[in-house]
Formats: sequence, structure tokens, C-alpha cells
Amino acid sequence: MTSVLYDAPGPKAKRRNLVFSVVFVALLALLLWWVWQVLDDKGQLEWSLWKPFTTADAWTTYLLPGLADTLKAAALAMVIALPLGAVLGIARMSDHRWVRVPAGAVVEFFRAIPVLLLMLFANEFFARSTGVASADRPLYAVVTGLVLYNASVLAEVVRAGILALPRGQSEAAQAIGLRKSQTMRSILLPQAVTVMLPAIVSQLVVIVKDTALGGVMLGFTELLNSRGTLAANYANVIPSFIVVAVIFIVLNFILTSFASWLEARLRRSKRSTGAVLGADDVDDLNAAEIGGTRATGADQ
Repeated sequence: MTSVLYDAPGPKAKRRNLVFSVVFVALLALLLWWVWQVLDDKGQLEWSLWKPFTTADAWTTYLLPGLADTLKAAALAMVIALPLGAVLGIARMSDHRWVRVPAGAVVEFFRAIPVLLLMLFANEFFARSTGVASADRPLYAVVTGLVLYNASVLAEVVRAGILALPRGQSEAAQAIGLRKSQTMRSILLPQAVTVMLPAIVSQLVVIVKDTALGGVMLGFTELLNSRGTLAANYANVIPSFIVVAVIFIVLNFILTSFASWLEARLRRSKRSTGAVLGADDVDDLNAAEIGGTRATGADQ
């Protein structure tokens, strides 16, 4: 099979790839064996260090509450950043300069600042300018920093996903009389979701991992911060790091697996059904939008 970007490997290339794969697996096995030996020599594999993780106390007192705070901060950031990023991404494509320029400035500004700096600034802002309780301040600061940074990144993902669609989609919509708002809402965004989904999920994984910055710098009691308290009580620093790393791996694996399933489902549901948008359908869309506009005006 040959394409513009890929040539199917021949017999010689297949043998070379097989050799590279075997060498890589062998080197990886040697690395894991070396790590195991080092941990064993340092006494980090003793059962007394790992035994606390088999008890309910270590989980219910330290790890599970920390995991709950991690998921809480990540979920709040995702719920706010996703729609905000979509709005900013669409605003950057506006035909109106007074909409496009401010949206672009916001995106470029917050995307260029490290998320940790945003968290620290938000923490100081809440401490000096608001009445947020000191106990809640770390959560507010972490969520604010994650939202500002990741909404800006997601805005670029949304814009890139829409621009990646064939230009003929917009031209066909304009040819049958759809306005730009109708084209964006009914044609471009539904198709772009499938294109954007892998990048969006990657950014959601970043959100989950970046909650740890709040634990290290702001005292937010997320999973990594709770690990420090656990390690201080049980004197098992290295095992606690390994267990927390495994928890993060499992958590992000679940997230990416769900995204892969959702992407496959969306691709199946968006396969051509043979439906054609005719003139009557366009008139119905315009009439519905005009009616909605009039109803909104009447309410006001």
C-alpha cells in the first residue's frame, strides 16, 4: 500500500524494523531489571514499605481524599475551559475585527504564560482582593490557572479543527443560503468535533496532571500532596511515588480509552446517510432562526 505520505515497507525494511523492535524491547527489559536491582539494593522493595497500601487506612485517610480533590479540580477546570475555549476559538474566526482581535489577544496572552504562574497569581489575587476563605483558596487558584491556560490552548484546537475541514463545506453552505452562524452551528462544528477530539483529550490529560502543581506550590490537598503526608507517616517515599504514578497512569488511561470509544462512535454515526439538504430545509432553518430571534426580542 502506497500513499503520498507513506510507502509500505518491503522485505528488507520489515527485517530492519523487526531488528529495531527486538533491540528496543531488550534494552527496555535491561533498564527495568537495572531499576529493580537498584531498588532492591536500597531496600525499597521490602514488604514493610509496601504493606501500608494493602490496608484501608492508607487509602481512606490519604490517597482517596487526595484523588477526590484531584478529580474535583480537574472536572471543574474541564467544564469551564471546554466551552470557554470553544467560544474563544470561534471568536478568533469572526469577520468582525472588534471580536477577532480581543479574542486573539486573550488567547495568545494566556497561552504564553506558564500555568504555574497563573495559579500563583490567582492565589495572590484571591488572597488580597476577594473574601475567599483560606481553606478554599488553593482550589480556586488551581482551577483558575487551569481554566485560563487550557481554554486558550483549546481555543487554538477548535480553530485548527474547523480550518482543517474542506473549504467546500462552507462554500456549499453559503451556496444554499445558510448564514455563517448557521454554517458554523449546523455543519462545521459537528464535523470538527471528531477531528478535534484526540487533541482535546490530550489537553484534558494535561489538566489532570497539572493539578499536581497546585499541591506542590499552593498546598492544595490533591493526590500528590496527600502522598507526601502518607510518606511522612509510613516512611515509604519511593513506594508512595510509584503508587501515585500508577494511579495517574490508570486515570489517564481510562480517560483516553473513553475518548477513543467516543471518537469511534462519532465517526460511525457521521457516516453518510444519503440525506440531502434541500431548499425547503433551508427555508425551515431560516424560519426557525427568525422565529427564535423574534421570540427573544419579545421576551426582552
